[in-house]
Amino acid sequence: MYTVVAADVAKLRNITGAGMMDCKKALVEAEGDFDKAIEILRKKGQKVAANRADRESHEGAVIAKVNEDRTLGGIIALNCETDFVAKNDAFVELAHELAEQAMMYASKDEFLASDFHGMTVADKLIEQTGVIGEKIEIGTFERIEGPFLGAYIHAGNKIAAIASLSANVEGAADAAHAVAMQIAAMNPIALDETQVSQETIDRELDIERELLTKEGKPANIIENILKGKMQRFYKDNTLVHQQFIKDHNISVADYVKSINSDLKVVGFVRTSLA
Repeated sequence: MYTVVAADVAKLRNITGAGMMDCKKALVEAEGDFDKAIEILRKKGQKVAANRADRESHEGAVIAKVNEDRTLGGIIALNCETDFVAKNDAFVELAHELAEQAMMYASKDEFLASDFHGMTVADKLIEQTGVIGEKIEIGTFERIEGPFLGAYIHAGNKIAAIASLSANVEGAADAAHAVAMQIAAMNPIALDETQVSQETIDRELDIERELLTKEGKPANIIENILKGKMQRFYKDNTLVHQQFIKDHNISVADYVKSINSDLKVVGFVRTSLA
């Protein structure tokens, strides 16, 4: 008959992240067989996951990563049910590790099916649901490629962003980080006016046109006023035209040009829990 050894419990806990008592019980049931014990813990996770499938998982950690040459990046939201779990060091560490792997895959489905320490990412999430006792899942999945990327994760891991610059020049690393911080803070809807959807433009025009009509503005001048209103809208809501958060006297585009006259912002992604 298998006798529980503390070193075995510690080893299984290190492999799975499960609690001491859960590891001890799994080893006893498996009669010391590690692979069988891991499978027992995984099945427990499946049972917990099934019971919590309809629970909301609005908390979690949003993590952004870029590769070594800064040409590939990604953001994931590892969601859970409570802020208590979201702040747990082991949970945040798992989110970072998963984000590092996520950027290598073109889609969320490919990422979930990929190998993660001998099991799929999807199975790892089920396992951790059993370990933690809360619904754990991948929420948002974003991936970006570009000439030169910089990432920013806001304190508390609730917002993350990646900025893409046009070239790897002197000062680009600091600039990309600063622009990513801008994206996280100001939540632009598009890179510039050419990338704002027609649906958004039409909605803004309808809102402003209705307000101007109620103010009694003559119909023949409303369209001219609308041009100015939309210029203001683009300035407030598109990244390159926004006031730079570190210097309100210049735009984001002007800031990037101050690093290098040929440097431009060419793309971005942003994710938040809210």
